[in-house]
Amino acid sequence: MAKVLLPLADGCEELEAVTIIDVLRRAEIEVVVAGLKEGPVRASRGVTLVPDTTLDAALARGGFDAVVLPGGMGGTHALAADARVAALLKELAAAGKTVAALCAAPLVLAQAGLLTGRRFTAYPGVLTDADAGGTQTGAALETDGNVVTSRGPGTAMDFALTLVEVLRGRKTREEVEAGLVR
Repeated sequence: MAKVLLPLADGCEELEAVTIIDVLRRAEIEVVVAGLKEGPVRASRGVTLVPDTTLDAALARGGFDAVVLPGGMGGTHALAADARVAALLKELAAAGKTVAALCAAPLVLAQAGLLTGRRFTAYPGVLTDADAGGTQTGAALETDGNVVTSRGPGTAMDFALTLVEVLRGRKTREEVEAGLVR
């Protein structure tokens, strides 16, 4: 079974986080939701989310096939400032594993040097090509090698389904998508 780490920080975009968690779990992907610190996370629209564990505890267990970052400006800035997140992103990317970010969170990938020379997309105005070292396409979704990016809350479902396909294959994506009645 594929294992994904989804780190959460105060100010994250709840629509994105919950959509990703739900869709990946429907595909029988183990999703470890880890708060940067102990306790609940207050998302950007005031929704309280309760992580499964802390980031330190999740990192101690390890074994991740992917790291997926939801957006939201507050959450993105907290993730970008966390050295543990940057180190894990770099480690997984170097091993050819999936690193993915939605909305404002491609900023975290850029700061870790993971968008250099790649096609990517992000929430409008968050990143420039010069900031990221890559080419922002403006597409709803981009996959360039092991890096998956998407634009924002409205693209969260397609982003999550793409991750299902990357981690479990086209057939599983189609099965999950059929159950969502899209």
